[in-house]
Amino acid sequence: MKVGILGCGAIANIITNFASEGKLGVKIKYFYDRDMERAENLASQVDGRVVLDMEDMLSHVDLVIEAASPSSVEEMVPPILKAGKDVIIMSVGGLINPDIRSKLQKLAKKNNCRIYAPSGAIVGLDGIKAASLGKIHHVTLVTRKPPRSLGITTEKETILYQGKASEAVKKFPLNINVAATVSMAAGQEIEVKIIADPQVDRNMHELEVVGDFGEFHTMTSNIRCSMNPKTSVLAAYSAIKLLNSLNENLLVGT
Repeated sequence: MKVGILGCGAIANIITNFASEGKLGVKIKYFYDRDMERAENLASQVDGRVVLDMEDMLSHVDLVIEAASPSSVEEMVPPILKAGKDVIIMSVGGLINPDIRSKLQKLAKKNNCRIYAPSGAIVGLDGIKAASLGKIHHVTLVTRKPPRSLGITTEKETILYQGKASEAVKKFPLNINVAATVSMAAGQEIEVKIIADPQVDRNMHELEVVGDFGEFHTMTSNIRCSMNPKTSVLAAYSAIKLLNSLNENLLVGT
């Protein structure tokens, strides 16, 4: 399988590093970023090719990894699907809008391709998806990050947001993809609280799910990417595991 990457930031760097070490079950061959230097740096690691326009890679790849920004989901994913190519969306916040999500699903169905949204920087999605077959009474997500990860400076714990996931994604588009991921897995818009906490040095997500099945609580404490403190290493790992699973005969998990 040949893969192209759209957006050559922190996540793309980790994925490309795995490829250069022979730990990726697919070939990363094409790179696109508005910053050509970033794309060229990654391409050089795997004997890849930089394209001047994202659509230039579509006739040469089987799948594209979107790792750019939530706005790129609406702008750049449709041409990928129209070309009949599968896509892995890392900027899952771009799918929180049901109209955009429905449009992309229709395009994927029409062109016989798939949209993948990895689990990202949080655990518990398998349980939520299974629980959604019954009635889920409520889902709450508390995200706690160092102030720098949220783009602010403060010396005390500060609640920056409390409310619905869709509004959280609008206010913090580069920080709260997990809210969109959990909402889609649960089949309902979840409640979100975002806290800037100078006492923590990791990106932390506490999840509580209550339903007919019972209840569960998870806590994910993520190491941040050195390139971008907004991004957790686990998010990149989830994409890598998804890529490798496309060639596996035994799939574990929901």
